[in-house]
Amino acid sequence: MERIRGYRYRAYPNKKQREFFEKTFGCCRFVYNHYLEIRKAAWNDWHDRLSYADMCRDLKLLTREKEWLKEADSIALRQSLRHLEKAYQNFFKKRGNHPQFRKKHALQSYRTANINQNIRIDGDTIRLPKAGKVKIVNTRAFDGRIVSATVSKTASGRYYISLQIEEEYEILPNGGGIIGIDVGIKAFCTDSSGAIIRNPRTLDAHEKRIQRLQKNLARKKEGSKNREKARIKLAREHEKVVDIRNDYQHKITAKLAKDNQIVCIEDLNVDGLKKNHRLAKSIVDASWGEFCRKLEYKVAEHGGITVRVPRNYPSSQICSFCGEKNPEVKNLALRNWTCPVCGAEHDRDINAARNILNKGLEMLAS
Repeated sequence: MERIRGYRYRAYPNKKQREFFEKTFGCCRFVYNHYLEIRKAAWNDWHDRLSYADMCRDLKLLTREKEWLKEADSIALRQSLRHLEKAYQNFFKKRGNHPQFRKKHALQSYRTANINQNIRIDGDTIRLPKAGKVKIVNTRAFDGRIVSATVSKTASGRYYISLQIEEEYEILPNGGGIIGIDVGIKAFCTDSSGAIIRNPRTLDAHEKRIQRLQKNLARKKEGSKNREKARIKLAREHEKVVDIRNDYQHKITAKLAKDNQIVCIEDLNVDGLKKNHRLAKSIVDASWGEFCRKLEYKVAEHGGITVRVPRNYPSSQICSFCGEKNPEVKNLALRNWTCPVCGAEHDRDINAARNILNKGLEMLAS
C-alpha cells in the first residue's frame, strides 16, 4: 500500500541560508497578501473570482515589476498562490473562515515542491532549491519519494524542515483489544478497563515562569535588543510546554494503538467547550482534539478501527450495567454515584468510558 507521510527534521542553517529563508518567508507572505487583496477587490467591485491560473499568469508580470521577488524560490511563490486558492475553497465549502492576511511575526514558513530531484537528503544535510545543503539532525530514515518540503521558523528562532514522502508501508500488528476512552480534566483519560491516566497539567506547571517572562518582556523598550531577547525567552518557554505535551500524548496514543484493535472515543465539540471561561484554560492545556487526532492515525497504522461516539450521547448519565439514565449526574461535581435502579456503584469517568465502548460497538455492528 502507498501513503503520503510527513517527516520533520530540526535544521541548523548557516547565516547565508538564514538570510535566504527570511527573504523567501517575506516574499511568500507578500505574494499571498497581494493576491488576497486583489481577490477581495475583484469580488467587491465586479463579483469576479480569480482562479489559480489567473494569479499565476499575473505573478510573472509582478516578478518583472518587483525584482526582489526573484531572490526567493519561484516554486515557493506559486505554492503561496495554491495555499490562497485552497483557503478560498475551504471558505466556499464552509470548512473554514474567510482567508486572512498573513502577519510578519506569526509562524513563518514556505513550501517548495520536488521537481527533477531538486530536494534530496544526503547524510546529515538536505539540499533545497536556492538554499543549497542545509544541516539537519537526521533522526528518521525513510524509503520513498520526496513530494515537497516545508521550511518553517518558530517564534523562538528554531528552524524545521518537513518533508512529504510517498512511500510503501505495511500494516503494523496490534494486541487485538477493545477499549472505550473518556477524556477529562481531573484525569487526562480513563478507559473502560478502569485504568486512569493522570493529567500532567503542563501549562499550570510552567505558568508562573511564563508570567514572569511576560512581565519582563512588557518592561522592555519597544524595538530594543533586550526586548527581542526577552521575547525569545518567552517563546522558548511556550514551546517547551508544547513539546512536553506532545511527548506525553505520543507515548499514550502509541501504547493504546499497539494494544487495541477497536478504540471508541467521544466526538467532542472542543471549540464549544472552550466557551466555558472557567474551564477554557484547562481544556486548552489538555489538548483533547490533538490527542484524538494522534490516536486515530496511530490506530489506523496498526490496522485498528477508531469509532467516534456522537457528542450528544449522555455517556456519564447512563448506568453501564442496567442502562438507566440518571439526570443528577449532569452535576460535574458528582464524581461517584449509585444507580437508583440496580444499585451499582459508579466512578463517573470509568462508567462513561464503558458506555462509550458499548455505544461504539453498537455503532460498529450496525
